[in-house]
Amino acid sequence: MTHASRRRFLAQTAAQAALLATASVAGGRWAWAADKPVRILVGFPPGGGTDVIARLLQEPLSQRLGRTVIIENKPGAGGQIAAQQLKASVADGTTLFLTHDHSISILPQVVRHAGFDPALDFEPVGGFASFVNTFAVSALHPAKTFEEYLDWVRQAAGGRSAVGIPAPASTPEFLVKQIANRYQLDLIAIPYKGSAPMIGDMLGRQIEAGIGSVQDFVNYHQEGKLRVLAVLGGKRQPMLPQVPTFSELGLKGLEDMPYYGIYAPKGVPAAFTQRFSKALADSVREPHIRQQLEAIGLVVDSMTPAQLAQREQTYTAVWTRIISESGFKPQ
Repeated sequence: MTHASRRRFLAQTAAQAALLATASVAGGRWAWAADKPVRILVGFPPGGGTDVIARLLQEPLSQRLGRTVIIENKPGAGGQIAAQQLKASVADGTTLFLTHDHSISILPQVVRHAGFDPALDFEPVGGFASFVNTFAVSALHPAKTFEEYLDWVRQAAGGRSAVGIPAPASTPEFLVKQIANRYQLDLIAIPYKGSAPMIGDMLGRQIEAGIGSVQDFVNYHQEGKLRVLAVLGGKRQPMLPQVPTFSELGLKGLEDMPYYGIYAPKGVPAAFTQRFSKALADSVREPHIRQQLEAIGLVVDSMTPAQLAQREQTYTAVWTRIISESGFKPQ
């Protein structure tokens, strides 16, 4: 064993010992199975923004927890499949769910039988970032601004056009409805199984526009392959300083920012929650990790389990109103 390998082995052993000691203090009835890795479920396909974020956090979390961390993609139904799997998992600290607002705050409101209830089935472990959704078109599209896109729909498209969304009954779908109502256009939301296939169609201009998270679009925007025309949130984004907010463009009520968090099955030991929450907060504080998260458009914002739970409640209340006003009925 090399000197560097020995140091890594000793560090991992110390981390495991510290975790067991914490469990003992919490009651002495729980020990983290030493031979099991930690699985982090991601409810979207490989290559999408959520998957990229999970893989950025994989190594620093593994180092701090002293055990292997595995990212497991369970795409489908906007994160619903992964959420259901989390609910069915043993609450022993070996299965977690990294997701954003859609799975936690939106899905339970728009799906009649979601198969999970975040308040009853999940334990918030920690939050680590906020972000905004963005409206974009292909770089091949003639519109250079959001106003030009609206004019293009009215004139070149006869008032009717399609807008891609990464999941049905999602925040982007309700944003499409709001844009259509505000500007009296016939915009049709076309759902995809995640952002990656949607972006593929946008690049080839099989679909004229799309709405997705900033982390899905920002690299394509910077490379000149997509053109972001507007963002949600109360202020312009550091990575897209020239792009106006929808508020600036006259579409109010969309200032609250979505969030990212990690959840465990309800009943996970408090000792684990405390340990993992600290590991997550320390990981996103690492300068190179924070820099990479910010580079894809996230606002790094560590949240304790209690803070994440409160953020979830606040965001859910905002979108409960928006969904109700849209006339959408759970399906």
